[in-house]
Amino acid sequence: MKRIANIFFGRLMLGALIIMLQFGWFVYLIYSSTAANTAINVGFQMIAVALALYVANKDIRTSYKMSWIFLILFLPVFGCPAYFLFGHSSLTKKTRKYFKKVIDAAALHRSRDDENEKLLETDNYYASKQARYLSRNAGYPLYRETDSRYFNSAEAAFPQLLADLESAEKFIFMEYFIVEEGQMFDAIVSILQKKAAQGVEVRLMYDDVGSIQTLPPHYERVLENKGIRCVCFNPFRPVLSVIMNHRDHRKITVVDGKVAYTGGFNLADEYINAKEKYGYWKDAGLRITGESVWSFTTMFLEMWDCMTGKESDYESYRSRTENLPVSRGFIQPYADSPLDHEDVGENVYLNLISHAKKYVYIFTPYLIVGSEMKTALVNAAKCGVDVRIVVPGIPDKKLVYLLTQSYFAHLIKGGVRIYKYTPGFIHSKCFAVDDYYATVGTVNLDYRSLFLHFECGVSMYNTDTVMQVKEDMLATFEESHEVTLDECESRKLLVRMFMGALKLFAPLL
Repeated sequence: MKRIANIFFGRLMLGALIIMLQFGWFVYLIYSSTAANTAINVGFQMIAVALALYVANKDIRTSYKMSWIFLILFLPVFGCPAYFLFGHSSLTKKTRKYFKKVIDAAALHRSRDDENEKLLETDNYYASKQARYLSRNAGYPLYRETDSRYFNSAEAAFPQLLADLESAEKFIFMEYFIVEEGQMFDAIVSILQKKAAQGVEVRLMYDDVGSIQTLPPHYERVLENKGIRCVCFNPFRPVLSVIMNHRDHRKITVVDGKVAYTGGFNLADEYINAKEKYGYWKDAGLRITGESVWSFTTMFLEMWDCMTGKESDYESYRSRTENLPVSRGFIQPYADSPLDHEDVGENVYLNLISHAKKYVYIFTPYLIVGSEMKTALVNAAKCGVDVRIVVPGIPDKKLVYLLTQSYFAHLIKGGVRIYKYTPGFIHSKCFAVDDYYATVGTVNLDYRSLFLHFECGVSMYNTDTVMQVKEDMLATFEESHEVTLDECESRKLLVRMFMGALKLFAPLL
């Protein structure tokens, strides 16, 4: 009963209700004006056509254009105000300018390593093109790998994460989308509080919308009272605003600038399967050490500065790691921002697919892809590449899951193999390609993650972790159900029609 009450009377539900009332009132004013006056109605129809043409000529994804054009022309009284309020993917000019200033300042602390790029080019030309893209367009340098470890579940990573937090001597930075009190987070907070008392600088940042149903309002004050410096990213305000579109979906932990973690798991009990929500929760994590940790340190600091309005002394957090032995492989942490219109997350994935010769294996909790990604996946399969995608067997969001399944038939017809993770919900976001390439991070294969959220990941070439990712994927295929075309086409007609309608609005969900 308490959980049901929290859902219906919590901040998210009440905030959504307030926003719906505001939007409904706005739509009512437009409708009443156009219904009462023919001239106004004709003028509004002309505005709708002009807006549709404007959207059609914008330099944005075709699928996103089509969704808005359909909505604007088919339901102009609803679609026009919706586009003006929610259709713009950018922040206010003032906010964009400030964020750009902070992010550009952070980028100055990440020097490109031309020598590493030359070494990689000598070893593998195509791998060097990916590294060059991330270095020159995203601003994240390439590093020689020193030591990295892939975890095939959050509970496997959790003991090592706690041990690394316990070892902190200078600082701990943590940035997560979802935080919830419970076995996992309470254990972390206990260590953070102890370390803060010892003089270690401890900072934690969480996304307000991501944690809106798991934390009480102003929870940052609770952590501040424990000596943990805390920032709530982009606080939720029940006012019609495009700013709410942009969320901090990153998962980052940095300890003393020597160790960093990223991956799919947040700080809540379902991620370590301390409680069951959707069957077994399968996630992925990556632990890295050495110079490459610096990229995650700067990612955290730039986001912290954006939210606090203060300027951090970046170099004071740089760890000197010159004497660590390097491996044969290369590693490249990267971040993606919705503010620069450089679709780093998607481009990393597209580059991997286009350069694949033998196989592309993918873990993703959501498969809501645009025409570019669909074409890349199908073309690879038609060229003889073994393309396999694992999605959840048990959904966390039933409507989104139905939308995910609407893409199955087209991909399967094109030769892509789709698997449902039978034990439960797979939340990992991983690619493995040809025994040489892999990525592990926070980027889902859906519109929000690819284009609207702040994300991060790690690109790897010829490291031991690449094979660790592959081994996990091969094991996962064995315990998953491969979807057949007959299953897709045997659905009832009404269900398939509804799935088609959902696909039309996929970029807006």
